[in-house]
Amino acid sequence: MFDSGNTREMTEDCLTASPQDTRDARMSIPKAPLDANKEYSTMVFSSPSHSLRLKYMSLGVLVLQTTSLVLTMRYSRTLQEDGPRYLASSAVVSAEVLKILACILLVFRETNFSVQAMNQLLKEEIVKKPAETMKLAIPAGIYTLQNNLLYVALSNLDAATYQVTYQLKILTTALFTVSMLGKRLGFYQWLALLFLMAGVTLVQWPTNTGEDSEQKDLSAGSQFVGLMAVLMACVSSGFAGVYFEKILKESKQSVWLRNIQLGVFGFMFGLAGMIVYDGQRVRESGMFQGYNTITYTVVVLQALGGLVVAVVIKYADNILKGFATSVSIITSAVISYFLLEDFNPTGLFFLGSLLVITATFLYGYDRKPVSISAIKV
Repeated sequence: MFDSGNTREMTEDCLTASPQDTRDARMSIPKAPLDANKEYSTMVFSSPSHSLRLKYMSLGVLVLQTTSLVLTMRYSRTLQEDGPRYLASSAVVSAEVLKILACILLVFRETNFSVQAMNQLLKEEIVKKPAETMKLAIPAGIYTLQNNLLYVALSNLDAATYQVTYQLKILTTALFTVSMLGKRLGFYQWLALLFLMAGVTLVQWPTNTGEDSEQKDLSAGSQFVGLMAVLMACVSSGFAGVYFEKILKESKQSVWLRNIQLGVFGFMFGLAGMIVYDGQRVRESGMFQGYNTITYTVVVLQALGGLVVAVVIKYADNILKGFATSVSIITSAVISYFLLEDFNPTGLFFLGSLLVITATFLYGYDRKPVSISAIKV
């Protein structure tokens, strides 16, 4: 695909080049036939708008997926029904199975829909390279823990508070990036992290309400459990994300192949966790107890989340991803207030949310032009 970002960078390089460099560059470019030049000219003028459409479509899908997942997960964990509630561990296992199937289909597409070529690729890259495959066991186990923690968090926190607090994963990811990958953060990124911590602190600041003491203690205890679950999920998300990035940079395998490996280990860890913690309930009522339309929707949205992020990384930039996050936070707050009726916004919440949204934009801000290699996936 033609990339307007690359075109802009190459244009800037030409503008800053010396006359000698320009002459050398002209001499090094092979002359193409007239039809090829015409085709290239058409591509130049038609591709930017096409790329722009893909960029905003992918961001729209990300906003929809993120907001829908949070709200449906929250609704599914607070919905009062006659039967038993579905098991969070079962939902995590089901999502991993769907994720593996989706990645297999994408690998099948990459091999030109050849079953033999796909099987050969999976055998060569996964079965015959056990050492490389085993590297994915660590992030898979952490991601499985994180996914279970998110269910705990949304069982005890409203969707809006969860959305804002979960942005602390930016902080943990930044810290692990500095310590594990040796990257350096710029001034705007450090400033963004300060805004982020201040914003989350304001969102979690206790407020005086008219509730009786018993109800107030129960609410505070539930919120504390949810907060601890979110904080643990942020730490696990930051570490696993940076660890996975390091593995990807050290190998030549595609993202989808790595996600298949990740999903297989995630399925194994998730299944083991379900047997250990919910084995008795599974034996009594089955693995899919309490499943309904909302539950299946949560499973599908969670399974597709990683794939959506991969598409956004390919077509969008950090600032637009920050915009998507901000829209998702605002949308979750509005729907939580008007539809779920489990959220009462305060002045501190609005101020904290504003700081978090500002931090998201600041962290993605970069005055330097994006290099060609940086936007490849």
